[in-house]
Amino acid sequence: MRSIGRDCAVGFVGLGVMGTPMAGWLLHHKWSVHVHSRRSEPMQTLVSQGAVGVPSPSALGRACQLVLLCVSDDAAVEEVLFGAQGVAHGLAPGGVVVDMSTISPASARRFAQRLDASGSTYLDAPVSGGQPGAVAGTLACMIAGPRSAVDAVRDVLGAFCKTITHVGDTGAGQTVKACNQVAAAGALLGVADAIALARSQGVDPRVMRDVLLSGTARSFVLEKDGQRIIDGSFAPGFRARLMRKDLRIALQAAGGAVPLRTAGIADSLLSELCEARGSELDWSAIGRG
Repeated sequence: MRSIGRDCAVGFVGLGVMGTPMAGWLLHHKWSVHVHSRRSEPMQTLVSQGAVGVPSPSALGRACQLVLLCVSDDAAVEEVLFGAQGVAHGLAPGGVVVDMSTISPASARRFAQRLDASGSTYLDAPVSGGQPGAVAGTLACMIAGPRSAVDAVRDVLGAFCKTITHVGDTGAGQTVKACNQVAAAGALLGVADAIALARSQGVDPRVMRDVLLSGTARSFVLEKDGQRIIDGSFAPGFRARLMRKDLRIALQAAGGAVPLRTAGIADSLLSELCEARGSELDWSAIGRG
């Protein structure tokens, strides 16, 4: 498969807090971008920056050889791709869909099979870095599927990704993203306990955090989320309801065969937070005292 060039229109569906800045970076790097969103406001913002607005995902598929998705969950991806006005109804054979949503590995493989039957290619390519990474154009992408298709879209994804790693066959991208969320959840629980221990012993948690950042406990979670917990400041960030969804993807993928102990604890804490009307807080709020 040849690389996607500047003569190719790039479609983008899903203009939320992640998708809008990602599409904006494509425009910044002079790609021809067609956009669709259920909400008119972000679409009009991007149109004012040079994007072409289209009325439906199927219309976007007809206009573009490459379509990028960044939507909320498995059901949303399925509707965008295969619903009555789905991308698949417009995408010509040889087209490529790069799905940057976070969904289950099983759904990714199923969507790939359905698109393959129509002569198109599906790549699962979730990203890490959250809204700050999307805004800065420094996301990390874990992409899976045929290597030739992955190589063909690297230049496009490079508009908003600092790293793009081919992690294996279809579904592997979602598996690696699930691993990322499990590791982050475990780290946050440890950081929250460390802060609680410091406070219980009369030690300034800010001093403790500074010391740990200079040693073996240093981590992104300690640096960013540890500061949130110390300050008691939980404006998102990455919303609790989304982290709960991601951890449940991991737990479902494990299927009980692998005991994801910290993921289970974090899922329980996130459920308590969401049920207490904290679903829109940053997920690090599970570490507050």
